[in-house]
Parts: sequence; C-alpha cells; structure tokens
Amino acid sequence: MKTLIANSKTIQRKWYIVDASELPVGRIATEVANILRGKNKTTFNPSQDMGDYVVIINSDKIVLTGRKWDQKMYYKHSGYKGGLKSRTASKLHEDDSTSIIYKAIAGMVPPTRLKTPVLSKLFIYSGNEHPHDGQKPETISFK
Repeated sequence: MKTLIANSKTIQRKWYIVDASELPVGRIATEVANILRGKNKTTFNPSQDMGDYVVIINSDKIVLTGRKWDQKMYYKHSGYKGGLKSRTASKLHEDDSTSIIYKAIAGMVPPTRLKTPVLSKLFIYSGNEHPHDGQKPETISFK
C-alpha cells in the first residue's frame, strides 16, 4: 500500500458554519481549531495546511462558565514601559464580540509558520447573517 502525501493540488476544502449561541467558548474553540488545521481528515499532515473553512455566527451570544465574565483578563502590551493594558472579558466582549472567540481559537493553533494561513480560513460574525452563502457551508452542531 502506498503512503498518501497530500499537497496543495490534492486538498479538497469544505465550508462549515457554526452557530455559537449558548455554547461555551472552549467547546467552540477546540472543535473549530481541529477543523481549521485539518485534524478531522484522514490525510492530516502537521506540516501542511490541510484544513477547511469555518464561519462562526452569533458570536455575541457566547457563554463563559462561572464568573469568567468579570474575572478573566485579556492583556496586550504596546512595547513601551508601562504599556501593559488589561481588560476583562465582559469589556472586551462589549467592544468587539468576535475577539474572544478569535483569541481562544488562535491560542489553540500551534505557533508555526502555518498559523497565519490556518487562521485566515476563519470568519467570525456577531450577528446571524454572513456573506458566505454561495459556498454552501455545512452546519456543525456541538453537543
């Protein structure tokens, strides 16, 4: 039996849609990160970008368990002395509801040269509408 090595010409990419309403962020992030990397395929190769496209809708209706809305902090640094900024999850969600899901998924993708192309296949929308109906995405539901 021959070993199948996939390349950019033999990869078939699908489109998936995920409704994030009333789902925990961690549950969404783990499943979507695996789909983006292509770990759900039998031809998975960690050195190739094998993943599919994912569209996430209703990111403004996500759920954080426990008291994470007030206790979980997100940090960024400007690079200058005293340039550390911190915001709670509720404040970050209030300003940009897609950023919490994006940061969770980006943290689950390994920091290799493939991280940027993998995350470029992710589309997150705060509402129920999206412009990707022409691709005929399949619906994924998490239990």
